[in-house]
Amino acid sequence: MTDATSSQISRTSYDTAQARSQALEQKIATDPSGLRMLTGDRPTGALHIGHYFGSLRNRVRLQDAGVETWVLVADYQVITDRDVVGDIRGSVRELLTDYLAVGIDPERATVFAHSAVPALNQLMLPFLSLVTQPELERNPTVKAELQAAGKSAMGGLLLTYPVHQAADILFCHGNVVPVGKDQLPHIEQTRVIARRFNERYAGGQTVFREPDALLSEAPTILGLDGGAKMSKSLGNTVMLRMSADETVKRIKKAKTDSDRQITYDPESRPEVANLLTIASQCTGRTPEEIAGEIGDKGAGTLKMMTAEALNEHLAPIRERRAELEKDPAQLFSILRAGNERANDVANDTLATVREVMGMVY
Repeated sequence: MTDATSSQISRTSYDTAQARSQALEQKIATDPSGLRMLTGDRPTGALHIGHYFGSLRNRVRLQDAGVETWVLVADYQVITDRDVVGDIRGSVRELLTDYLAVGIDPERATVFAHSAVPALNQLMLPFLSLVTQPELERNPTVKAELQAAGKSAMGGLLLTYPVHQAADILFCHGNVVPVGKDQLPHIEQTRVIARRFNERYAGGQTVFREPDALLSEAPTILGLDGGAKMSKSLGNTVMLRMSADETVKRIKKAKTDSDRQITYDPESRPEVANLLTIASQCTGRTPEEIAGEIGDKGAGTLKMMTAEALNEHLAPIRERRAELEKDPAQLFSILRAGNERANDVANDTLATVREVMGMVY
């Protein structure tokens, strides 16, 4: 297969996914009944504004629009590419705090943890029979995670990460998965697993529906040091839990350039554009409009305007977060309730899988 042919297939696949995503958005706007969203995060600590603008705010939008919402605390994924996992329980607590603070509502959303739902993880066994080693090794996200971890040998859990993610989505019959373009290979792998299971084990009956990606138009927030993304380990983030003063200090240290005339040019001036994007996300104004208002007042004015907009936008979230931190027992109570719901659904799904595979004795 030539590079041109491969590129065309990729382009065609993306166009198809985009068309399905647009159809999903139309259904969400008119009649979200029957839609179940599965999304989540690895619990590696508290979340930052990259998470918030990139995904959390969109999850709340979908929840509020009436889409049934399932949020995964992917604690097993912490051990996929790390030799030192740290305080997982503490990280889960931080994650739950941020979820609720931004507006995930446990009365309308099921929040659950990987390790607490055995039947979900048991689905990996039949699902693994439906994929090949080369298919897993070609997954670009798996390659990127291996590189980010600085390892040369791939562990078994990382190799099978796309299958685990398929189990996450299919156990609860999720059909809406909000992702960026770079995550599409995972959704396509999940669709393939669902299709192959139905064909191989269920005689063509639909046990698993093929889920659709809801492609996010959320902006990518760069690290304040100009890095490709925010990372807690690099200290180039603004955490949701930070105080207003800490936020101002972080934004003041953000990398910009020497040109006093502020313009929105993501290609040539990515660091300046990043601050304008953050301010835009907080205020609802366009980056170009904000840049025009600042004009030749320089990076100092841009940083102060961005910090003020960010603090104003995050103030109610931080207030709720402070209240939630006072009662960690309540946070874990919410998680246990979500785990119970997830187990009920997972057990039903596994029972169906065993029945169609002829494994009920």
